[in-house]
Amino acid sequence: MTETVERTCYRHPDRVTGLSCSECGRPICTECMTMAPVGIRCPEHSGRPQGVQRVTQGVRRASYEGVGAKVTRALVGLNIAVYVAELAQGSGVNATRGSIYQDGALIANGLKVGDTLVGIPAHLPFPGLIGVAHGEWWRMITAAFLHYGPFHLLLNMLALWWFGSALERRIGSGRFIALYLVSGVAGSAGALLLDPTTPTVGASGAIFGILGAGLIIEQFQRDYVFGGSALGLIVLNLVFTFSISNISIGGHIGGLIGGALATLGLSRFGRSHIAYGRAGALGAVTFLAVGLGSVAIAYWKVKGYA
Repeated sequence: MTETVERTCYRHPDRVTGLSCSECGRPICTECMTMAPVGIRCPEHSGRPQGVQRVTQGVRRASYEGVGAKVTRALVGLNIAVYVAELAQGSGVNATRGSIYQDGALIANGLKVGDTLVGIPAHLPFPGLIGVAHGEWWRMITAAFLHYGPFHLLLNMLALWWFGSALERRIGSGRFIALYLVSGVAGSAGALLLDPTTPTVGASGAIFGILGAGLIIEQFQRDYVFGGSALGLIVLNLVFTFSISNISIGGHIGGLIGGALATLGLSRFGRSHIAYGRAGALGAVTFLAVGLGSVAIAYWKVKGYA
């Protein structure tokens, strides 16, 4: 005898329903449905624009929806405050001098020279060597809050505001800050993997993690958190990454992969909705695995510099 599995609204798991969105097929209750010219739609697809309009409206919506994104606002404020503190130290406009930069920038093996920082190749017996290879693991986080000057800071903070606020409102502040931090660590691992002795700073790895999360949400759950433009945004930013010099390729790719993998864990690899479902133990284990895996990759790369 065949048993019929009851379907429940993806936004209200306690409501049994026989209705589903004609766009994405997700089950919806009468409260969530919107009548369309053909079929019915869920909230995400009740008025979704198409083509160029879809991309532009998605970015515009992300900028305005930041009003309630408390963590995103706090992160933007923290990054700006750190830069102001560096200026107060006399770091120069590009913020490449002073103790904040020396003690916070990502580097596997380096040396403080005057009030700045330089990378040192492996196996050179300089006294006073610093970096991740010498136990300074905090640099994998602190580097994400430092920037090379106002233009670098401005670009990253605009991207964080536009995309971070939209994602935070969709998945919640707790999940968002966890995703941001684990993506930042993954980006640092990627930067160390490709450029271990180049001082690296910037929030780009974490921001690429946000884009990676948006890609998973849009492509696998048809939840258009960035207006359906996540893939296009990633491709465009990767073009810039490989075309412009002095950009951390490893940091961007590492953050992108870390954010995407962590978001897959949030959905329990497709078995629940990222925004409305429970991540459960699998989600927590995935976040932990991405973080620890990033640290392990970094350790494997830098151990030869100690």
